[in-house]
Amino acid sequence: MNKHLQQLIDLSKVDKEIDAFEPQIEEANYKYEAIVATRENLASEIETLDTETKEEELKRQKNELHLAELSAKLEENSKKSAEIKTEREMKSLQLEEEIAKEQVTFANEEIARLEKVIETKREKSSELQTQMDEIESNLTSIKDEVDTKLAEIDKKRQVVFGKKEKLVSGMNQKGLSFYQKIRRWAKNTTAVPVKKQACMGCYMVVSDKVYTEVIKGEEITTCPHCGRILYLEKEDMPQEA
Repeated sequence: MNKHLQQLIDLSKVDKEIDAFEPQIEEANYKYEAIVATRENLASEIETLDTETKEEELKRQKNELHLAELSAKLEENSKKSAEIKTEREMKSLQLEEEIAKEQVTFANEEIARLEKVIETKREKSSELQTQMDEIESNLTSIKDEVDTKLAEIDKKRQVVFGKKEKLVSGMNQKGLSFYQKIRRWAKNTTAVPVKKQACMGCYMVVSDKVYTEVIKGEEITTCPHCGRILYLEKEDMPQEA
C-alpha cells in the first residue's frame, strides 16, 4: 500500500480514538453535574418555600391584628350596652356585635388555615433541606471519584496524542492538508473502508475502475460520490491481489 495512504488511514484511526474520549469525559462529568443540578434545584425550591412561608406568616399576622381589633371592639360595645337608652341604639349595637362576631369567626378560621399551610410548607422545606444536606455530604467524594476517572482518561488520551504527534511529524504537509480539509466535514469518517464495492462513508457503490484503484492501493483514492479517502481492509483484499 502507498506509504502516504497508509499514513492517512492510520491518522484517521488515531483521530477516531481521540474523539472517542469526549463521550467518556462527558459521561464522567455527568454524575457530578447531575448532582450539582439537583442541589441547585433543591436550593431554589427551599428558597421559594421560605418566601411563600413568610408571605403566609404576614397574612396570619394581619388576621391576628384584625382579630385583636375586633376583640377590642366587642369589649367596647359591651361597655356601651350599659349606656344604651333607646331600642334603636340597642339594635344598632347588636348588629355591630353580630358583624364583629362573624368577622372574628372568619379571622379565627383563616388563622387556623394559614397555620396549616405554614406548617406544611415548613415540613416540605425541612424535607428538602435534609435531601440537600445529604447531597452536600456526598458531593466531595463524588467530585474526587470523577476527578480520578478524568485523570485516568486524560492519561490514556495523552498516550494517543503522542501517537498522533509522532505520526503527523512523519507526514508531508500536502497530504496532511488534504486530510484535514476532508476531516473538517467528514469528522471520523475521513478515511473509510470499501465493503462489497461500496464506500462505508456514503454507502454508495463505486465503479469497477475506482474499486480496482482501491485494491491496488498505489495512490490515494477518494470516493467519487462523497470525497472520502477509500481503502481496503486486509481481510477484504481479493486473493489474487
